[in-house]
Amino acid sequence: MTNSSSITHFLLLAFADTRELQLLQFWLFLGIYLAALLGNALIITAIACDHRLHTPVYFFLLNLSFLDLGSVSTTLPKAMANSLWNTRAISYAGCAVQLFFFLFLIVGEYCLLVVMAYDRYMAICKPLHYELMMGSRACVHMAAAAWGSAFLYALLHTVNTFSIPLCQGSALDHFFCEIPWILKLSCSQSYLREFGLLGVSVSLAFGCFGFIVVSYVQIFRAVLRIPSEQGQHKAFSTCLPHLIVLSVFISTGMISYMKPLSISSPYLDLVLSFLYSVVPPAVNPLIYSMRNQELKDALKKLILLLVFQQL
Repeated sequence: MTNSSSITHFLLLAFADTRELQLLQFWLFLGIYLAALLGNALIITAIACDHRLHTPVYFFLLNLSFLDLGSVSTTLPKAMANSLWNTRAISYAGCAVQLFFFLFLIVGEYCLLVVMAYDRYMAICKPLHYELMMGSRACVHMAAAAWGSAFLYALLHTVNTFSIPLCQGSALDHFFCEIPWILKLSCSQSYLREFGLLGVSVSLAFGCFGFIVVSYVQIFRAVLRIPSEQGQHKAFSTCLPHLIVLSVFISTGMISYMKPLSISSPYLDLVLSFLYSVVPPAVNPLIYSMRNQELKDALKKLILLLVFQQL
């Protein structure tokens, strides 16, 4: 039995036990990480450099790419380092920092997706008021609110989680530090306080989800009233990338946290946590660039410019 004051490090759950599989995992994670970095960095650079993309929808996409870059950089580098050096350890302070940044970035992404749903609602359902309601100052305020809310959420939960006494060892059944697995090590009823905060957070998350659903019901109704099929297709195409990104983000998280306890196991939890923490940041750039001609044109121009500069 130990208490939290004597814990200097935690042991993370490894994906593989044999050295060969650990090295294979390292190269696989490195490929995914580099792809996520490259995709999001290209989108950030293309939006920043192309004045035609200086619109609200691309401003929010720029913020989303920054959040994706941060979230994938919070979990994968440590997992890669552990697999490369054949260790499972993460320091107590490192675990707290990782938990804070993961919460900050993942909650920030969810808040931003809610804001992006509102942007699509205003663009399609209230087009005459769009420029007034979605001016540059309003967009900056909404993005700042998303980042600020995520920061306060992450700070509150990180401080509260690491103030709880821990006496059930230091082994986490997870490949990065996250609240439910840290709470499993608690040794007092004080963990109920964190569960209470999580309950409030889940209620707020469902409230935001309800707002997104209502927004898209109104969007679909407005699109179906458009007389031309071409106009309907154009309106749907502006919403489709956001819907896909939102679906990937929410579905992977819900499968991980709301699956039946009867099918729960450490390695299943490991795979599911990988899906919701790593897959969305890696595939979001691909989703947004596939059906967006303006963004594809800007990316092509950027890539050609980079290639010619190297010649």
